[in-house]
Amino acid sequence: MRIAIFGAHNVGKTTLAEELLEHLSGYTLETEPYYQMELCGYEFSEIPDTEDFVEQFNYSVKLILQSGDNVIFDRCVIDLLAYLHVLDPRRNIQSLFEKAQAIIDEIDLFVLVPIEEPDVIPVHQIELPKLRNQVNDLLYDWINDFRIKVIRVNGPLSDRRDQVLNGILSTPDT
Repeated sequence: MRIAIFGAHNVGKTTLAEELLEHLSGYTLETEPYYQMELCGYEFSEIPDTEDFVEQFNYSVKLILQSGDNVIFDRCVIDLLAYLHVLDPRRNIQSLFEKAQAIIDEIDLFVLVPIEEPDVIPVHQIELPKLRNQVNDLLYDWINDFRIKVIRVNGPLSDRRDQVLNGILSTPDT
């Protein structure tokens, strides 16, 4: 099974992915495209840049297409596209949206880690809080547009983990 964990920044995606990895025998973790690209020498802009998100989007597509089974993706094409759209709402992203629509068929389970109310992260610890909120809101809007089944997790880490594990059990074999 391929599991994609997505959401805005500073919501606990990586923490959840690592927790799931400990409970899902035989799974591997594909870390965020940002970190993989950085390790390969890609130099990102200091302030989030639309071209950086296009590159991450394309890298994410490649990761999904090249992956085998039993993979957890920390970020996926959906949240990367959301960042791109929020940063440049006038940009025509139709071709990327269509590419995302095609690639999501490769994912068996989507897990949205939203900003919780009240937010568990203190505002002073969040980089770019306005961007974070805008991406979070857009992801909620897009879930229906992409026509995907999504598990929206909430609560402490153990609850989030259990929500995903229960979702795996209730997902038909693909």
